[in-house]
Amino acid sequence: MSDSIARGLLWLLVIFLGITFGAGIYELRITVPRWLSSEGSRNHWNADAARRDDVGRRFWVFVTTMPLTLVTLASLIVAWRAPSPLRGWWLAAIIFALGDRIFTFSYFIPTMVRLMRAADSPESAVKASQWANLCYVRLAIALAAWLAALNAFSYLYQSHV
Repeated sequence: MSDSIARGLLWLLVIFLGITFGAGIYELRITVPRWLSSEGSRNHWNADAARRDDVGRRFWVFVTTMPLTLVTLASLIVAWRAPSPLRGWWLAAIIFALGDRIFTFSYFIPTMVRLMRAADSPESAVKASQWANLCYVRLAIALAAWLAALNAFSYLYQSHV
């Protein structure tokens, strides 16, 4: 595999992970409060607001669902052949990114699809709260992936691989 392909994949991995982390923070701080609100001691789920925003199809599909997933899988092949210590950091980034992808496809996407169809009820508000709280775990995984990818990136340019 050529050095330019390896560099390009690592660049893309760093960029997509950075966007994923930043956009995840934005979603939790700005968008989720429109979907999930508190009134007194009760949370309310606003599926209409979630459907209007439809961030999954308007944003995430173009940043993570397809591109990050494909770059992560392609990086796995290329990183396996990279020299140490670049390989170690790159593979660590890939492992975290794959964890994020698995968590996203197995929990976050299906749960949000169900929530977007749900009426405001105590059950849907609890499920939405759980979804929002688990977003912090997903953000931590994305941050770990991004930091490992940045470290791999620094080794790439230190060693001029």
